[in-house]
Amino acid sequence: MILEIIGAIAAGYQAFAAVACLWFRGGQILKKSAAPPPVSILKPVRGLDSGFREAIASHCQLEGEYELLCGVRSLDDPAVAVLREFPRVRIVECRTDAPNQKAGVLMDLALEARYSLLVVNDSDIRVEPDYLLRVTAPLEDPGVGLVTCLYQAEGSTFAARFEGLGVVTEFAPSTLVARMVGVEEFAMGSTLAFRTADLERIGGFASIADYLADDYQLGAKLHALGLKCVLSEVIVATHLGGSWADVWRHQLRWARTIRVSKFGGYLGLPVTFATFWAVVAACGGRWSVAAAVLAARMLMAIESGWFVMRSRDVVRLWFLIPLRDLFGAAVWAVALFGNSVVWRGRELRLRRDGRIG
Repeated sequence: MILEIIGAIAAGYQAFAAVACLWFRGGQILKKSAAPPPVSILKPVRGLDSGFREAIASHCQLEGEYELLCGVRSLDDPAVAVLREFPRVRIVECRTDAPNQKAGVLMDLALEARYSLLVVNDSDIRVEPDYLLRVTAPLEDPGVGLVTCLYQAEGSTFAARFEGLGVVTEFAPSTLVARMVGVEEFAMGSTLAFRTADLERIGGFASIADYLADDYQLGAKLHALGLKCVLSEVIVATHLGGSWADVWRHQLRWARTIRVSKFGGYLGLPVTFATFWAVVAACGGRWSVAAAVLAARMLMAIESGWFVMRSRDVVRLWFLIPLRDLFGAAVWAVALFGNSVVWRGRELRLRRDGRIG
């Protein structure tokens, strides 16, 4: 009876996530700002990520009035040579030191920004020409303080493609579920669009410079002002690379960051591990329960991965989704313990409140 109850809960979550995907897809009204104010795009850069040149090129072909500021900690960074290929880019050498070096770069970039609307995104994010017009449109509502975006992950290695399956079939639907039930105090580094005035109200980027999850903390602090953090209908793209060891370190860092940022939510994640519970049911001889739970999981994963996120790898590698799920469950279990992460080649220690110790 216990296995049947667990199976029902696991399948129920998958059904709810499927509804959240339909809710998001059905609400995709492509709104563009009719008369958008000029925007300062702040992009911290370190090293040559996979797809970096294509990402920068996409930011040099945007509609609307904007400036593109790319911050590096040293002009000897190999990314600088690529940035100099694009006359639109203004390179800023950033000197501010902070526990979170990305936040330190953003502190310097914010000082250089000329405009009252800021858009921050990761160095490997690739966007469409109407990106700015669409992600800034919700900010026309004074009650909205931040706009963020889902992202589709494309891999240049098999390990990275395997990791990308989790982004579009596990992370994306969990984000949509959270939004549908009213959880909105978080944001993603794929896009952070907000006003300079609101940033100053929370103390600038210095207020998040001690935290590893700078994007989450920015959303939480703006939300604490009484402002909404909304999810845009825009889906951007990122490019993943690396070996299996890189994927493991990346996923472990991500999981531990979630754990120290929102511990209660982290403890609740096993309810989403449908494939794991299907295996448990099968080992207990409840084959019908296992089949039903796995079927619910696969249907939701394909709905999210293809019909919402438009990931071609979900169609090509659909048979690997259960293995990716079990990999994710293993990461969750390991990340439940330990406080060290590797980020950009640096080993960092995390405190219980999410600060870098």
